[in-house]
Amino acid sequence: MLTDQPRRRSSSKALAQPDLREIRVEQVLRALGDPVRLDIVRSLARSEQPMHCGAFGLAVSKSTSTHHFKVLRENGIIAQYEQGTARYSELRGADLEQRFPGLLAAVLAAAQEPGHPHRGT
Repeated sequence: MLTDQPRRRSSSKALAQPDLREIRVEQVLRALGDPVRLDIVRSLARSEQPMHCGAFGLAVSKSTSTHHFKVLRENGIIAQYEQGTARYSELRGADLEQRFPGLLAAVLAAAQEPGHPHRGT
């Protein structure tokens, strides 16, 4: 059972995501290696609420942003659900912490270090 379920309403539909035991560290690191996906994860880490996919202000096309969200979801980093015509995302922070203690915090902290090529993007 997941420990970090999306805060969705009963009328919403969750999108498929891997079970906690299926999340692999190398896939998480590969997914977080992309600056757009890292920016999405940073935004979700700062947010206390699920975010509508259009709220991220990404500088990529809609199809490219859809691809980035899919990669994050399929690698167990985010959970997504649809509510009406909107799609919402939230970080599976508690799940990642349980599976790989300290990993997400370390990646996010490293991305904020001076000199990091994608710092603050």
